[in-house]
Amino acid sequence: MDKKTEEFYIRLKEELSNTSAWPTEYLYKFIVPTEAKKIEEVENAFDNMGAVIKTTKSKTGKYTSVSINVNMNSPEDVVAKYIEVSTIEGIISF
Repeated sequence: MDKKTEEFYIRLKEELSNTSAWPTEYLYKFIVPTEAKKIEEVENAFDNMGAVIKTTKSKTGKYTSVSINVNMNSPEDVVAKYIEVSTIEGIISF
């Protein structure tokens, strides 16, 4: 992980600590290329967590938005999940 990414996650952890009472429901949003395998990889990362997952294809169908509502125990858990899914090729987190 590069220094800029590491600093981003540190800042995110701090903001989450200061703005939320934990555990809390967290909304993840990702964009992935519209390939069943990539969408499945994102969904599998949240398997057995009681997550509510919604997918929406872009107008052109080239990309799919994946929104995931899930209860998380701590800011560290939120960041760990972002790091876990960051290995999926072509994924964009926001």
